[in-house]
Parts: sequence; C-alpha cells; structure tokens
Amino acid sequence: MSKTHLGHRARKRFGQNFLHDSFVIESIVDAINPQEGEALVEIGPGLAALTEPVCERVSHLTVVELDRDLAERLEQHPFLQQKLTVYRGDALKTDFHQFAPEGERLRVFGNLPYNISTPIIFHLLEHLDVIGDMHFMLQKEVVDRLAAEPSTKTYGRLTVSVQQACAVEPVLNVPPGAFTPPPKVESAVVRLTPYQQPPHPVQCRKTLQKLCLVAFNQRRKTIRNNLKEIISSEQLEALGIDPSARPETLTVADYCRLANWYYEQQGTV
Repeated sequence: MSKTHLGHRARKRFGQNFLHDSFVIESIVDAINPQEGEALVEIGPGLAALTEPVCERVSHLTVVELDRDLAERLEQHPFLQQKLTVYRGDALKTDFHQFAPEGERLRVFGNLPYNISTPIIFHLLEHLDVIGDMHFMLQKEVVDRLAAEPSTKTYGRLTVSVQQACAVEPVLNVPPGAFTPPPKVESAVVRLTPYQQPPHPVQCRKTLQKLCLVAFNQRRKTIRNNLKEIISSEQLEALGIDPSARPETLTVADYCRLANWYYEQQGTV
C-alpha cells in the first residue's frame, strides 16, 4: 500500500503511521469506552481513525493536532466538524488544564507518534490534577517499560515515574499491519489511571524523575556509585536501601523514599 492514505502522505518528521484496521480500531474505542458528557481529548487525531468512531458515541471531542493539513481537514470534515474542537498546537507544549471544565477530569487518548511518546507522557504527568485516565497506542516496548517489574531489563526511569503516579494496565497488542505505512515495531494500547492517593506519595515528582535519570544512567553500576554525588552509603542504608544494589532492583517505593529524602535536604534537583 502506498504511503498516501486518503490523499495525505504520512510525514516522517511527525512520526505518522495511520491506523486503518477496523477490528483494532473498535477494540481501542471499546477500551476507552467514551460516554456522553465526558471531557474527552485526543492527541494527534491524524486521519480520524479513532476520532470518527469516538464521535459516533459522543457529541463533543477536543483534538490536539500539530499538522496544519490534518487540522484543516478535521475542521472541514462533513460529519465531524460539528462535534470537534480542533486545537492547533504541539501536545508537548500544550497546557491541558485549559480543556478541563470546572470540577471535571479529562479523558485523554491517542495514537501517539512513537518518536515523542515518552516526552508526551512526562508532560501529561504535570497535568494529573485534571486527568481521569489516559489510553495510548504506543510502541509495545514502551508499554512493556511502563508496566515493568523491578529486576527486569525494561524497568527504568519511565517505569518508576509513571507507576508512582498511575495504575498501568496494558490493554491490547496491535500488529504492524494495522497501520499505513506499517511500522517496523509491534504496538500496544495501555491504560494509565492517575491515583487519587498514590500508594507511594512524593513531595515533588520532578525530583523523583531527575533522581531516576541519575540512578538509571549507568545500569550496571551500583546505586551507591550512581548516586554518590547525591547521597552517602550510610544514608542509603538509613533509608533501607542496599548501597551495593543495582538501580533496576530498587522498587518504586525505594525511589520515592529517596526522592522525598533528597527534596527535604535540598529542595528540587
């Protein structure tokens, strides 16, 4: 199949791969389960593969689209234009608070461009006070990292940062053939549900993220070695952490204790 889909050529710089498999699309929309009256926001609607079936179930949807051609197409769409609010902008620079009606939480979803999916997730972690849940199509490897357990290769900074804030639930796997052009990787859909009361609270999420960045920078070294500029072996032991442990063996709770200790000592990293 050519890279031109419904007259639109997939743009590499936007990481565009368009979903066309109707069975997969229905499965994703069923997983999202959009309801009338909810504050729904789609990131990167593209050619409206998810937008159309969602709009069959509800009367309003906000979409965030960076590609001018695609934004225009949606604004002029014969069936969708009445139901859509098209926000032209980069999701990475968008303040999602503006989309949340007073006292309501957003339901955010999208087939995220794989080249910026992790930064978008980190960006959305700054908006959790107005987010009820998130459903994203991602590279399967990213979903594996989100859902990883300690002491595995996929466990890392993304795992700890997201699991501290959200319950992570892989929903379904999606084969490359469901897209045009087919990506070279497997895809998967994940549901992220922000905790109202996180099991491991942190005083500052930014501190946790930056601390994880340092801790996981050299995975083969011990936690003592990686964090030696930040914390002493004695202090690690006082926090119940073995200084000779590898970074991927520490639990989310361990990293949260570390981040809270550091924040109390220093403020932000």
